[in-house]
Amino acid sequence: MAPLQTLPRALARAASSRLPTQAVRAVSSTPALSAGASSSFESPFKGESKTTKVPDFSKYMAKAPGGKNALYSYFMVGTMGAITAAGAKSTIQEFLVNMSASADVLAMAKVEVDLSAIPEGKNVIIKWRGKPVFIRHRTQAEIDEANSVNVSSLRHPETDEQRVKQPEWLVMLGVCTHLGCVPIGEAGDFGGWFCPCHGSHYDISGRIRKGPAPLNLEIPEYEITEDNKLVVG
Repeated sequence: MAPLQTLPRALARAASSRLPTQAVRAVSSTPALSAGASSSFESPFKGESKTTKVPDFSKYMAKAPGGKNALYSYFMVGTMGAITAAGAKSTIQEFLVNMSASADVLAMAKVEVDLSAIPEGKNVIIKWRGKPVFIRHRTQAEIDEANSVNVSSLRHPETDEQRVKQPEWLVMLGVCTHLGCVPIGEAGDFGGWFCPCHGSHYDISGRIRKGPAPLNLEIPEYEITEDNKLVVG
């Protein structure tokens, strides 16, 4: 007779031998399916890193040819541009200073003449801005002669009143309108001025009457003050 400790084991072996084969397979297959299901499961957090990674933006950086930093190129271009601009400014400034009127010309921008010192029927020549200026103190006969001319017959039609501010004073530039010569006073076929270079004749009002000159003698800007002073310019 078997001992009491081995009796439960014997009963378990006898019971298992009486079970059907399919039941044994079903019971034994259940743990296998569970093991297969657990092995095929994948976590949605697979590959997650525990540390923070800084993105790499190096491909977006602007690089100059040769691997140099573009900031250096911009600095050099800006510096050269500033130097070029300063040089251009200095050159233009020096050019304008050299082209401007000199001190002696500026000093003669206006000329004042005492008309009381010029006798009637006489000419006076003064220099204004490097050009001669004729001042004629005309007599009444000369004024009447200038007004008696038929203006429509003149090459450059101008009345005597258009050329003077006071009838007795005729002020005009002493430069021939043909080639810039200086005419001679109280000469010519019309008692006015004559240019010997090419034969231009001007009357007592300075109007061209004969010769190649196309225009009358030019009248400059001038004023006659109350104290009988002439200011040219």
